[in-house]
Amino acid sequence: MAISLAERTAQLDAEQRLLVKADQDIEEGSQRIRDQEDRVRELLAGRYDTRQAERLVSLLKQTLVEWERHRVLIVQRVEYLRQEVEAG
Repeated sequence: MAISLAERTAQLDAEQRLLVKADQDIEEGSQRIRDQEDRVRELLAGRYDTRQAERLVSLLKQTLVEWERHRVLIVQRVEYLRQEVEAG
């Protein structure tokens, strides 16, 4: 069953919105990492145990990598749908 041009266009619009959201999430995630790294430095300066804070930085970085991978998939899907829409 073929998908209509209107449905493809709607899918493209939805994926483009997801891409905007992914970009926002990545930027906010990067800021969270910077904030947490600042906290780690503050804890180190105060001679506090930083193991948990450092673990959180690591987990945040791992999450950011996954968000970036997901963004790549969204970009690929947007490009595919754009080509489909342009082909009409």
